[in-house]
Amino acid sequence: MTDILLIQPPIRDFYLTAKRTIPYGLACIASSLIENGFSVKILDGLATSKSRPVAYPDELTYLSPYYGKPDLSPFALFHQYRHFGYSFQHMGNEAKKSGAFLAGISSLFTPYSREALKMAETVRRFHPDCKIVLGGHHPTALPETVMTCNHVDFVLRGEGEVSMPALAGALKQGTSLNTVPGIVFRKPDNALHISEPVFMDTPDDYPLPAMNLINQKFYRRGKKGSTVVVTSRGCPMKCSYCSLGSSSVTYRRRNIDAVIREIDTAVKNNQAGFIDFEDENLSLEKPWFMNLLREITHRFHEYDIELRAMNGLFPPSLDEEIISAMKQAGFKTLNLSLGSTSGRQLARFNRPDVRKSLENALSLAAKYHLQSVSYVIAGAPFQRPEDSISDLVYLAGKNTIAGVSIFYPSPESADYRLCEKAEILPENFSMMRSSAIPLSHTTTRTESVTLLRLGRIVNFIKSLADVGIPVPEPCSYTEQKVLAVKDRTKTGKLLLSWFLYDGEIRGVTDDGEIYDHEISTGLTRLFISSLRKAGGVGIRT
Repeated sequence: MTDILLIQPPIRDFYLTAKRTIPYGLACIASSLIENGFSVKILDGLATSKSRPVAYPDELTYLSPYYGKPDLSPFALFHQYRHFGYSFQHMGNEAKKSGAFLAGISSLFTPYSREALKMAETVRRFHPDCKIVLGGHHPTALPETVMTCNHVDFVLRGEGEVSMPALAGALKQGTSLNTVPGIVFRKPDNALHISEPVFMDTPDDYPLPAMNLINQKFYRRGKKGSTVVVTSRGCPMKCSYCSLGSSSVTYRRRNIDAVIREIDTAVKNNQAGFIDFEDENLSLEKPWFMNLLREITHRFHEYDIELRAMNGLFPPSLDEEIISAMKQAGFKTLNLSLGSTSGRQLARFNRPDVRKSLENALSLAAKYHLQSVSYVIAGAPFQRPEDSISDLVYLAGKNTIAGVSIFYPSPESADYRLCEKAEILPENFSMMRSSAIPLSHTTTRTESVTLLRLGRIVNFIKSLADVGIPVPEPCSYTEQKVLAVKDRTKTGKLLLSWFLYDGEIRGVTDDGEIYDHEISTGLTRLFISSLRKAGGVGIRT
């Protein structure tokens, strides 16, 4: 029997990046509960390669013209909407077997809040005596909405390391819930008691995450394990699209000794060979970051670990000393946040123009043989698609992979409030994700999809340049079937030659049928002419 069951629900989407679903937050909460004398189990609904196609939710059927047909070309985006992870039936049976008196369900991301509530309903049906609490960013930001679900007994707002042990103790001892920090519950008259979010004053006062409770076998990369480490909470920057930019979360750095102990456990106990730092801004404080890199190099140089910061690095924080130290410590790729090259859009995002520092970082990445990915945001409220074309053409000329992130409104962010005020907020939470292309405002959905595909085209051209293959000459489209569908390079070159001639982006089915994607040819032709004026593309490395 287990006292407390912490659950990561399965999700439904067009894709899943497994290495980014390690339930680190649940492991942190678990360690606090264990320190307070409770037995804990983590039930990870995503720790399986199982997935199955499911029908689009009604509110996402508008995506069918964009994603409805399979595409084996290098310019493909998404196709099937899928259920990733275990079935809810399986999760319910596991919850019942646990015998837990309290189940904590993670609801980090708003577009997956439906699955979190379905998980609560499932736990209630299979294990009716268990109390159910939801935590994470979504219930922290929108507790009233979550509490409309009768299967949810409580919401905990803020960081669960503080509040979850207090809630578990109050339930076990039968004491008042009013003293539990960050709690939301129904009063006898059904009105809601809503507390302010609570956060750790000093993260180092809390134990290291209980990563031993996570299914390490599933999250392996090849013969080695992988893990997540978070060295800070909050972010001092005020970007308009980020929920942390306008929240009350203070920026707190962990002690380097604690971070090193966490890495040591991951490397020596779980054979971790890949470590992703999921900080909002890992490199902001140079002295701290340099000390961390030196310690990692000193302690773990013989283990050949790969480090990554997939949330993105702020280019002005990177100089040669830092990038050299990152290379020595085990970084192989720099994920760089550009945002936009448009001055008016950067003003809306409340971001500086970082092109000069980005170019310096890319030059240093080449010097130290590091890969790089540089990200821009497209499709934001009041953002012009022509500006996004300029962003793509700019990245096309640099030695970096181009990453296009379609904007989505994040609750508590300044842009979420802007969308509310402009009455363009998507009507359903499931639409608030990049893959759903949530807005059709100054950049239409068709234009956003076009920008995504253009990003694929830029990176395909770069992949050709990497191996010395010239860009094919433009030529007019001839109706035919692609014979070598599985040869993506050959297929891509053929489709690229047609694209450069007429601006149409085409896909290829598994039987070689060629078809036109739904795009904005006005944008593609602007892209082609702008790219020619700019003088072509750079490589990726």
